[in-house]
Amino acid sequence: MNILGISAFYHDSAACLLQDGRICAAAQEERFTRKKHDATFPSNAARWCLSHANLEPEQIDAVVFYDKPFLKFERLLETYFAFAPKGFLSFRKSLPVWVKDKLFQKRMITANLEKAFACKHDWNAKLLFSEHHLSHAASAFYPSPFEDALVLTADGVGEWTTTSVYSGSNTQLQPIKELRFPHSLGLLYSAFTYYAGFKVNSGEYKLMGLAPYGRPVYVDLIKDNLISIADDGSFHLDLSYFDYCTGLTMTNERFHRLFGAPPRSGEAKIHQRDMDIAASIQAVCEEVLLKLASSLQAETGARNLCLAGGVALNCVANGRLIKETSFENVWIQPASGDAGGALGAAYAAFHLYFGRSRHVATENKPPNDAMRGSYLGPAYTLQDTKASLDALGASYHECSDDELRDKVSDALVSGYAVGWMQGAMEFGPRALGARSIIADPRSGAMQKQLNLKVKYRESFRPFAPAVLSDYAEEWFDVSGDSPYMLVVANVSDKHRRDISFAEKQLLGLEKLQVVRSSIPAVTHVNYSARIQTVHKETNPLFHDLLSAFHEKTGCPVLVNTSFNVRGEPIVCSPVDAYRCFMGTELDCLVIGNCLLFKTEQDQQKATRYERDFELD
Repeated sequence: MNILGISAFYHDSAACLLQDGRICAAAQEERFTRKKHDATFPSNAARWCLSHANLEPEQIDAVVFYDKPFLKFERLLETYFAFAPKGFLSFRKSLPVWVKDKLFQKRMITANLEKAFACKHDWNAKLLFSEHHLSHAASAFYPSPFEDALVLTADGVGEWTTTSVYSGSNTQLQPIKELRFPHSLGLLYSAFTYYAGFKVNSGEYKLMGLAPYGRPVYVDLIKDNLISIADDGSFHLDLSYFDYCTGLTMTNERFHRLFGAPPRSGEAKIHQRDMDIAASIQAVCEEVLLKLASSLQAETGARNLCLAGGVALNCVANGRLIKETSFENVWIQPASGDAGGALGAAYAAFHLYFGRSRHVATENKPPNDAMRGSYLGPAYTLQDTKASLDALGASYHECSDDELRDKVSDALVSGYAVGWMQGAMEFGPRALGARSIIADPRSGAMQKQLNLKVKYRESFRPFAPAVLSDYAEEWFDVSGDSPYMLVVANVSDKHRRDISFAEKQLLGLEKLQVVRSSIPAVTHVNYSARIQTVHKETNPLFHDLLSAFHEKTGCPVLVNTSFNVRGEPIVCSPVDAYRCFMGTELDCLVIGNCLLFKTEQDQQKATRYERDFELD
């Protein structure tokens, strides 16, 4: 049975192909169109999924969309009538879009399928719709290594639901309870993202990265005015401070008066107050999630917990859930946002609609789940890569695996920043050693260098460590594996350095000046790190490179950040990788077995690509 899952029209569109209940292929549309968070119908991703499986369109048994547009339209209408006449401007702007496109999505989806596959196939007969949070829950439970589990999903809002709890058992997934719009932890966090000057639906991770520079001095102000949190983690927002129900912004003047200033403009200087606000809302978010998870565990006695939804990408909160709750095992969907909804919709149809059986991965070696390391996207042969590089006029060396391992590890030891493109592209927002920029974590200057000269992003943003799985517990305060870079843990005490009294007095971004450990490039200002444990079973080439670096330095850790620049999606193809390499100050590029050094490239091309990035 071939099931095509689709998410589209809001943000992070994606397509996924499920074959007999196993994931065959999955990719986000942005990687093909090069438009970050592309929300358009995932025509390119869907075509690639079928091409990868050598399928013709008529061989698809079902197409499943990840939510129900009529229920969303119902929410729009009911919200307007509840707040009328306030919000008429917002309603007037959104209604024509809904009436023209979103309300009649069945017709729009079938038209897009016909266009994508250039055929008049009867897609209408094969089209199914899943509910938004069911899609999230299915994406978390069915690929997990558990026969049974409690499933917690949280995001901005689906149709009506903002937080949901399901009970998963073999093929069954039953709803237990939910919280509904407008009371939303995701929208609360997004409101503060907006207030801090970052973009909603894409800047939340910046707010999380900014939090350790601040002090949670506004927690009581938030809890006394904006949110009431019950002992079981359920919550209620005071909507008089927010504008997302009726307006075109997230917060309103009352919110701004409460915090004593209007929202920060996007490029304005970040002050200590902004950092303190980030620390405060992060603390509140963690409190809600911990109370929710703990009360659910006490109520159900569940041993296993699965997480999905945009809030599940808050890896600081995830680290605390694993460490501070009574669950024996926690599994988080690596594509927890809307892109993963395509996968969940396909799974929900396969098990719940068609009633097919489930294969649970029970191998006692990583990954003991069905995600295949999340390496589910396009891969390119050596022939493909050489053809692309030749057409670009690139200068490169073709190396054996052993030569590549040796030369790239030497380059890393020498302080080079390396673009690393190998095998199938990752599905989800994290680079996991297939489309990564890698570097030496021992360098005190590397964090600043990568942010300012390669990624072209804010200086406060931390970088993640990729660590050989066998050495993870020696270098970090972590138990178990973290293959998807979704958990934060502290650097081990024995790898920290003593900090002087003067260094301890530094505030805000001044903290960046302090070298805190033997791997400062991946040690955040509170000693935390967003860890990826690297396993030979899922990514042998990346594991071999880390092993070579370890042999030469005694350090089993590398900086691992996504292979892109600010405002662009992660690279997909050799052409994308070469363009990013030439437009930034990366020193070295690896695509498969092809090795490129910046010093050997045409410098006129480098100047042109740099100009392209400035225009972007």
